[in-house]
Amino acid sequence: MQTNLADFIRDTPAGREADAILRKCVHCGFCTATCPTYQLLGDELDSPRGRIYLMKLALEGGEFTSRTQLHLDRCLTCRACETTCPSGVQYGRLVDIGRRIVEERVARPLSDRLRRAALATVLPRRGLFGALLGLGRAVRPLLPAPLRRKVPAARAPAGAWPAPRHARRMLVLAGCVQPALAPDINAAAARVLDRAGISLVEAPGAGCCGGVRFHLNAQSAGLDDMRALIDAWWPHIESGAEAIVMTASGCGATVREYGHLLAHDPRYAAKAERVSALTRDLCEVVDAELERLVPAAAGTGGQATRDAAVRVAVHTPCTLQHGQRLGGVVERILARAGFELAPVPDAHLCCGSAGTYSILQPELSGQLKAGKLQALQSGMPALVATANIGCLAHLAEDAQVPVRHWVVALEERLAAA
Repeated sequence: MQTNLADFIRDTPAGREADAILRKCVHCGFCTATCPTYQLLGDELDSPRGRIYLMKLALEGGEFTSRTQLHLDRCLTCRACETTCPSGVQYGRLVDIGRRIVEERVARPLSDRLRRAALATVLPRRGLFGALLGLGRAVRPLLPAPLRRKVPAARAPAGAWPAPRHARRMLVLAGCVQPALAPDINAAAARVLDRAGISLVEAPGAGCCGGVRFHLNAQSAGLDDMRALIDAWWPHIESGAEAIVMTASGCGATVREYGHLLAHDPRYAAKAERVSALTRDLCEVVDAELERLVPAAAGTGGQATRDAAVRVAVHTPCTLQHGQRLGGVVERILARAGFELAPVPDAHLCCGSAGTYSILQPELSGQLKAGKLQALQSGMPALVATANIGCLAHLAEDAQVPVRHWVVALEERLAAA
């Protein structure tokens, strides 16, 4: 694709990156086949190809309009288009640039600005979110039905967290909403890795990964969150932490991008690159230790294992399968541990959670969730296993079977073996 970027962006780092990405796009249309919003709406401008066209117009000096903003807002940033694209177009990075430029030039209605400001204020602050969630649980019966469905009635207890005792030590991110919604996830991960001879520790003061505010187009504030998290982790990295483990794939996809997002920050570029290089999704770590955790005999033979098999539908979040290209890893782990995998049609499609998308675009999100639950439950599973807290909470609102993090299900099975 030929480009002629406008003077305001041409010779900037963002402009050079956008130009390189745009030039890779050949408008073949393969991306439309896997784009969730195009599948729902059938509007070319709600496909990656159409949005690329809109961004190209804007970056070449065309008019910035609320229509452009609407179509960019409707994008889930699921990055399924990247998995499909034969030309290697880095659409996710391009849409970050396009959204920032449009956000600076198109005023949002006051109600939209207030809603986004509230999300950017509450969600990244663990204590504030936890307090408000607790209040919501206390008055849950009095809440309007749409809000009541978003407030889980109770949370599973975390259980014991093994004391650090191994030479191998890894950091784990607590995250911002996960400790309040599902404290059992990191605790279960710590118990599983303890079995493999790895101590999992949380760094004091480690807060939000920055993804929430960055993808709400408060990009400067999101970068500040990233710098603060690097500062909290850095002493542990210098003292020999082997890896940084992500139990929420959404956070993992963001932290893996730190090296890119902070590449032009002279104080943090090298540290950010190091953090990205150390980052591992939990499924990668468990998969590497699978022989120690689940000996071959336990995973493939024995009448007790076959009789006790639990049928599970695996939901692989977009941030895991498209953002980090780790599709199939969770399935392999659970199958090895003796779970029976239920088939999941159209597993590449987004569930509609997408960070704050379910709040900002509730109608589209609800349609995607309904389709995803139909696919997940079509194989008659006893439970749905996922890898991201946002997807878990979103799907659990309407699921007919329990929705859990896969490591919680795995830990229970290992403990019962």
